Amino acid sequence: MALVTVDLAAAADFLATSARVLDRRRFDLLFGDGDPAAVLAAVDGYRNPDGGYGWGLEPDFRSRTSQPGGALHAFEVFADVAPVSTGRGRELCDWLDRVSLRDGGLPFALSVPDPVASAPFWAQADGSESSLQITAVVAAAAHRVAAHDGAVAGHPWLARATEYCLTAVRDLESAPHAMVLAFAAQLLDAAAARFPEAAALVDRLRPHLPADGLLHVAGGAEDEFMRPLDFAPFPGGPARTLFGAEVIEAELSRLARGQQPDGGWAVDFASYSPAATLEWRGHRTVQALLLLRANGVL
Repeated sequence: MALVTVDLAAAADFLATSARVLDRRRFDLLFGDGDPAAVLAAVDGYRNPDGGYGWGLEPDFRSRTSQPGGALHAFEVFADVAPVSTGRGRELCDWLDRVSLRDGGLPFALSVPDPVASAPFWAQADGSESSLQITAVVAAAAHRVAAHDGAVAGHPWLARATEYCLTAVRDLESAPHAMVLAFAAQLLDAAAARFPEAAALVDRLRPHLPADGLLHVAGGAEDEFMRPLDFAPFPGGPARTLFGAEVIEAELSRLARGQQPDGGWAVDFASYSPAATLEWRGHRTVQALLLLRANGVL
């Protein structure tokens, strides 16, 4: 890959100016001298007594209630602190087990009594049916935590959610929404080490993906796409076989070049509150740097 310079000092300045304490703590842990306890304390501010996470941890979902979207971002944090594990991961799995539907899937969102400033697709979701989109992305993040946290790896919720996703992918007939396709690919990739069928099911997704890996997000912004790194963010897994090596290399170069003059990264979708507009950029900046490092660019 052509040499691309990423300015970590400028990224830190951007986060200090515009990001949540949580994302500043994540950055400090990943690229500075931070410690896991501080990151875990920051994410605890979004935790509810039931073991789930809300309060805008998913920036476009401002509800105080525990939600699957919040669980996704909590698992991202638990993956950051590896090899440290926390009982919070097991407690979150307990909560997810309680709110899962009979087929093992998660509803896209639970009931929202306080919908102000939350995206309509969250606030108006049907909580009575399972969603492959949210179940896959939450379970994919949980599998990354499970690699170092035995309580998450052995939790019955993760096994049930994974089996639900494998069945849903196996039964795909028509082309799914771009986000469903991307998050299903992430799940198959993350689960492959423990669920051998997952690697084989990657071929079920292949016919729905163009060679360049660019799929427009129906219902999103005109220039909002799922891109190759949305399907296969980490090296070494079966989802990377969906793309040529040159496609991934070009996407990593593009991601590195995406650092803005203010030091942060931009997002390609609209937000639903002033807070979310800032918070998404902070989250995106940390995630971009994490992916660049995981792929050997940093």
